[in-house]
Parts: sequence; structure tokens; C-alpha cells
Amino acid sequence: MNNQELWQRYQDLLYFNDDLGLYLDVSRMHFKDDFLDSLQPKFVHAFHAMDALEKGAIANPDENRQVGHYWLRDPELAPKALQPEIIDTLAHIENFVKQVHSGEIRPPHAPKFTDIISIGIGGSALGPKFVDKALTSEAPPLNIQFIDNTDPDGMDHILNGLKDRLASTMIIVISKSGGTSETRNGLLETKHAYQQQGLDFPRYAVAITLAGSQMDVLENCDNWLAKFAMLDWVGGRTSEMSSVGLLSAALLGIDIRAMLAGAKAMDSATRVPDIKNNPAALLSLCWYHACHGDNQKNMVLLPYKDSLVLFSRYLQQLIMESLGKEKDLDGNIVHEGITVYGNKGSTDQHAYVQQLREGVDDFFVTFIEVLEDRTGPSIEIEPDITTGDFLSGALQGTRQALYDKQRESITISVPRVDARCIGALIALYERAVGFYASLVNINAYHQPGVEAGKKAATDFLVLQRHILTVLKTAQHPLTLAALAAQIGAPDQIETVYKVIRHLAMNPRGLVLHGKLHKPSDLTVSLTAHAARNITAAPLAEMA
Repeated sequence: MNNQELWQRYQDLLYFNDDLGLYLDVSRMHFKDDFLDSLQPKFVHAFHAMDALEKGAIANPDENRQVGHYWLRDPELAPKALQPEIIDTLAHIENFVKQVHSGEIRPPHAPKFTDIISIGIGGSALGPKFVDKALTSEAPPLNIQFIDNTDPDGMDHILNGLKDRLASTMIIVISKSGGTSETRNGLLETKHAYQQQGLDFPRYAVAITLAGSQMDVLENCDNWLAKFAMLDWVGGRTSEMSSVGLLSAALLGIDIRAMLAGAKAMDSATRVPDIKNNPAALLSLCWYHACHGDNQKNMVLLPYKDSLVLFSRYLQQLIMESLGKEKDLDGNIVHEGITVYGNKGSTDQHAYVQQLREGVDDFFVTFIEVLEDRTGPSIEIEPDITTGDFLSGALQGTRQALYDKQRESITISVPRVDARCIGALIALYERAVGFYASLVNINAYHQPGVEAGKKAATDFLVLQRHILTVLKTAQHPLTLAALAAQIGAPDQIETVYKVIRHLAMNPRGLVLHGKLHKPSDLTVSLTAHAARNITAAPLAEMA
């Protein structure tokens, strides 16, 4: 196309939301004019399915669950029986936060809480971390850190770094079931750190969980500083507008009402049953063009704003966990999914844009443009040029350079990064994921692959326990093959090797004998002291 034709295509396909100040430009996606018409029947079905979901239909048939994250920003849409809990939870959050900020709720040995450690994984961490990075001011009421992995070094870095401030640090533990191993481990490590300093952990701890969950029962969370409801009909990757995301955001001084309002405004815009006038429908149309069938392209997300650097990580879970499915709703093997990666502009112009322009054409880019450079005026770096102008030029230049090589892109432009904008962006992608799932006939709201990974991890740890039990009574060092045979897993010698190598590298009492570069010749034994201290405590559920 020549420039005049491109300009016309840009105008024909441009979506603009006057209320949110949001632009969506899909003109650099290479679908033909009749492609939109050809998908009209699929979108009629998608619009009807989304309407039924919002009205309370069982949208997750595998788990027989409603899917109600849209109700969180508009409780009047929810079934009447659920409306009070949504409204009351928000009021509880706001009242609790007000008391914390004023010092009415405070730690036993300090006038106010100064810090937060948020313990959670997956959607219980990615959403809150993204919102914190995007919206927390330079001088927030509290500082926050996240334990979102079962990495001992990572936990030590946070807990040891706080030192004396642990006495003024609030702990938020987020787990729907209460049995998720990574979150449980973070909770136990943190409790130990508090006990080491003589601090009464329950007076610092806040639970976000289902009533009656494993954590609720075992930890007696009613005796903690506070407990907030988790909702069975809200999935982890769509939970940012629930207590999971709103509590920490409000404690950080973020306007959660504005975030909810932005999401509600976007929800309204994405209910329009017209593809060209519905931004989520336009996005999912582009994804279908790029990723379904023979194309199978990856999504590269490039936000041109430092505060949005975690948006790609947030969207990785939302999109890949929702759309990466082996089977469709009819039980057919389809292997659907969209791979998402990204960092930020203009950093990536000095990283992987070289490959995007000249390497394998297996992607499409989504640029996120923020129109306002900063609050207040900017100095001129060159005559009539500011740093923000350079950033804008970098985006436009990269978009053009990719188009010159027939590489596809989408551009989303927002006026500024604020709470309303972030709420709108989250809601936009949530709806686009739902539409795309309808287009390809999959269940976007379950995660059997994640559950399979958790089961495999549990099996691994059960094997480790058997290994230690055998070594405790062994009269002499055992070869890996002999050890595998004694635990009843003669075909899992490699797994046995991985277990004992890990244990031997840590102060657990295992000793490896032989040359490390010849694993099959190694033997392993357990020191007498370690053998005396092995217990048979039950293994935590990896769920």
C-alpha cells in the first residue's frame, strides 16, 4: 500500500473511546477487507456466550463454575445473592486501609506499619506486582515486596533486608485453597523469621482466602490482623479487581475506585455487539488472524513506558494460561495458544528488534503508547526536542521499520498511566481473551496443564521422601541404581540422581562418593546425624 492508502486504512479501522481517551490501531495487521465479514458468525456466537457468562451461566464447565470477574466492578450485574459480598468486601478493604494509614490499626511495637510483604503466586502476585509498578507513587504510605516463589535465596533477600523493620511489616498471604505449596512455604518461612525476632505473627498477618480453606483452618486466620474473602467464581488470573489486587493497591495509596471505574467503562465498551466498534473484538480478531490455523504467531508486547514494564508478564499468564489448551470444548485435540513475550520500548530496540525486523517472521507486535510524557513540562534535549519526543519517535520509527519488512503490529494509545487507564487495560485484555476463546471453541477458564505440573512436583517430593527413608537404614553407600530399585522405581534412576545431587549440595547430610562427572558410578550415603533427624511429616499438597 502507498501512504495515502495506508492513511485511509488507518482511519477506516481506527477505534477511539472518548470516555477513556484510548485509541486502538489495527491498520498494520494484514487481514483483507473481507476477513472481518467472514468471522461475523463466530463473533455473533462470541457475543452471545459473553452475555450468558455475565448473566451467570456456567462458563467453566470442567469445574462447574460461574466466571464473575466482571461483576467485581459492577455488582449490579451479579446474581442478587452475590451482590452483598462484593459490596461488603470493597467496604471492608477501604475501612481497613483507612485504619492502617491513620495508625488506628498498627503493629504492636511501632506507631504505624511501614512495609508489606505480599505472599502469593501466579495471579495472586502478577496482578498486584504489575499494578504496584505501574501506579505506586514516589512516596507511598507503605512499601511493598513480594514473595512469589519458593526460592530460599529470594525469601532471605527480602526478610533479611527488612531487618528491624520486620517489626513494622504487614504480611498479606493470598491463597484460595490454602494448600498451594509455594504460598504455604512463604508463609512458614516468614512465620519463622517473625518468631526469631520474638514477634507475634498473627498480629502482623492478613489472610486473603476462601472461608474454610486449608490455610484458614490450620492457621486460625480469624485470629489474624484481618481476613478478606476470596471468591470461588473469580480465577487467579482475573483476580486483580478482587481483594487479591485491591487490598495491596489501596494500602499503597492507589485509587482503587478509579481502577474499578476504568474497568467498568471498558467493560461497557466491549459489550457492543459490533466488531469494529468493540476494541476487545478487534483485538481478538487480530489474534485470530495472526495465531489461528497455519499462522501460529507469537505476541510481542512493547509498552513504551517504564511503569508498564511488567504488563507483558501479567499478560503472559492471562493469555497463555487461558488460551493454551490441548482440547477444545468438543474434546478435539487442537493445541491452541498464543505465546506472549516482551519487555519495554525503547530498550528492546537495542535488544531483539533486530530479529523482529530481519529474522524469522513468527510474531506480531503490540505497541502500548502513552501520550503524556510526564506530569509537568520537559526540558529540551535538542532544539524543540524533549526526551519524551525521542521515546515517541522510537515507537513510531520501530512501527514503520517493521511495516517496511511486512511485519504486523497493533498500537494501543492511552492518554496517561493512571488508575483508570490500568483498570481499562486489564479489562480490555480480559474480554479479548474471552472472545478469542469463543472463536476457537476452548475453555479459557480452567488450567489442567498447571494442575498436572503441580501433581508431578508432588510425585517428585514423595520420591525424595522414600529416598531419605531408605538411606536412613542403609548399612553401606548405595549406587543410584540400587537406590532406585529399593524405593520401587528402578526406571527412575535419573530422577533419583537429580534428587540426591540437590540434597548433597545443601546441608542435609547426604554424601556423594565417586567422580561427579560419572553419575552412574556414584554411591550415596547419609550421615548418622542426618539419619537421626529425618521425620515423616506429611507432604504439603501442591495445589
